[in-house]
Amino acid sequence: MSQVTIKDLEVLNCEYGKNTIKFLRLHKEGKKQFVKEVEVCAHLRLTSPQEYLEGNNSLVIPTDTIKNIVLVLAKKNGISSLEQFAIDICNHFMTTFCQVAYVKAYVQEVPWQRLHEDGVPHIHSFICVPDGIRFCEAEQCRNGPLIVFAGIKDLKLMKTTQSGFEGFYKNEHTTLPERHDRILCGEFFCKWSYGECRDFDFNCIWKKIRECILEAFAGPPDCGEYSPSYQKTVNCIQMLVLSRVPQVQVIEVVLNNTFYNVVDMKNLGLTNDKEVLVPVETPYGSCTCTLGRKTFFEAQSQMLRDERRCQFGLAAAQGN
Repeated sequence: MSQVTIKDLEVLNCEYGKNTIKFLRLHKEGKKQFVKEVEVCAHLRLTSPQEYLEGNNSLVIPTDTIKNIVLVLAKKNGISSLEQFAIDICNHFMTTFCQVAYVKAYVQEVPWQRLHEDGVPHIHSFICVPDGIRFCEAEQCRNGPLIVFAGIKDLKLMKTTQSGFEGFYKNEHTTLPERHDRILCGEFFCKWSYGECRDFDFNCIWKKIRECILEAFAGPPDCGEYSPSYQKTVNCIQMLVLSRVPQVQVIEVVLNNTFYNVVDMKNLGLTNDKEVLVPVETPYGSCTCTLGRKTFFEAQSQMLRDERRCQFGLAAAQGN
């Protein structure tokens, strides 16, 4: 058997970086204080893979240096939004180091909210509310556009009626009964792309998209809206976001559902009218869909179009 040499091979990708850079940025305005606690991952690809192929580290920016740069940028620039901070990281590495060919920054936020006492916002106290984690990602190739993604993950929602699943394909292996009234409960991962970076109000857009997700899931507060499947609920979320938020070009939604079984209480001499249920957390069903504007894809070359679609695959759900 002939020995393989590097001349017979091609390096498809080689990057490195620092993961899980955690810190809290405190900002003061008079007596009132503001906090942003984040986790950052920053990765680089260099113009030459010589550190991999030859053991030559002359171009390598140590990951400890990467960590220090992230902390310095937080000190100097603050964090007006997660997206802007990710952009700041990309801009710094691209403008400071000529050996950097590609940079990617992932930022996610700890969901601290200002504490209110009798409706009055506290000036320096906060509560951690796990109602969805905000995250973003920015990436740039040298001489290429800066691309920004954003999203929300670990958002768990439930509605106790106005959901069903009927008319599905059946064969000899089907045991699931049709249901026209069931609990719909799921954990959502939503990620969207703004395309090329522009001067957007990222905080405002993120809040608007979160409102769209809640509205599409629940429906009107007095009556709700019927969901014939998890898949249709995912589509309704995407359609509402793309209708109301023109800055979003592509949106991916993943829904992992939690099934609830009604407890049989006949042996206990009781009739359980869907009042006591137990969650079945595993195995769980999962559905995903990526929806994008045709005008956005038509504006891209075939290569870039394929690249964007790959980035919105399930493997792209970093931290999902």
